[in-house]
Amino acid sequence: MEDCLFCKIIKGEIPCNKVYEDEEILAFYDIHPAAPIHILVIPKKHIASLAHLGKEDEAIVGKIYSVINQIAEEKDFKKDGYRVIVNCGKNGGQEVMHLHFHVLAGKQLGEKIV
Repeated sequence: MEDCLFCKIIKGEIPCNKVYEDEEILAFYDIHPAAPIHILVIPKKHIASLAHLGKEDEAIVGKIYSVINQIAEEKDFKKDGYRVIVNCGKNGGQEVMHLHFHVLAGKQLGEKIV
């Protein structure tokens, strides 16, 4: 998508502070962090939201969770714990219409959501 913020970051048109990158996934620090550690993990393939996932996308979602676990280990917050949030659509609080996973860590994170 030409006007997608995250697609522009993937293409290198907008800089980011990368944490992880391979041929399918990019992870970078959020510019408006909600916690001391706030990393966004995105597929390089443009998928608008969870609601737009197809059968062919199952493997990438599994890989994203594996990458999140790897990042937690490398950045040394795995032991203390972290939260992964995926917003879906406007009513779900999604601001950028490109599937992304928020990884929050570095402090005790508010009360339980569920």
